[in-house]
Amino acid sequence: MPVFVVMGVSGCGKSQIGRKLAEAVGGRFIDGDDLHPQENIVKMSEGIPLTDADRLPWLAQVGEALRDVSEVTFIACSALKRSYRERIIAYAHRPVTFLFLQGTPELLRERMAHREGHFMPTALLDSQLETLEPPGPDELAFVVSIDQTPDQIVAALVTSIRREIA
Repeated sequence: MPVFVVMGVSGCGKSQIGRKLAEAVGGRFIDGDDLHPQENIVKMSEGIPLTDADRLPWLAQVGEALRDVSEVTFIACSALKRSYRERIIAYAHRPVTFLFLQGTPELLRERMAHREGHFMPTALLDSQLETLEPPGPDELAFVVSIDQTPDQIVAALVTSIRREIA
């Protein structure tokens, strides 16, 4: 069964889109934020950007969560750098398709400012944008702009996903 990482910086809608995609294709959704060690959540809550050393164990957990699944699975994970995506694939022991939710800094800031109950403050958006390495043409990835409604984003991605799961 194919597995997908819904990726992008904070505020792009990874969890919302991941849930809707799983519903649309009859798959499973995992929120990668739930796999963060408590120390990472504390750091981010305090406005402290994560280092690669902070992220590596979490990325391993994300990959391991995809390893033995027996149904189409979507996991929300920022997967900001190519090396992070490679780590996820290495721990998943299978091909992983990345669904990159791309947006302008202005739109992302606006969305983060209106979000309730999330540990990631808007102040960390700049560090995420600086870290971001969009998927390259040699990576298994689909890119969609977030300047549309969630339903439009899901519809755009479902067409590509259905080809993967057929």
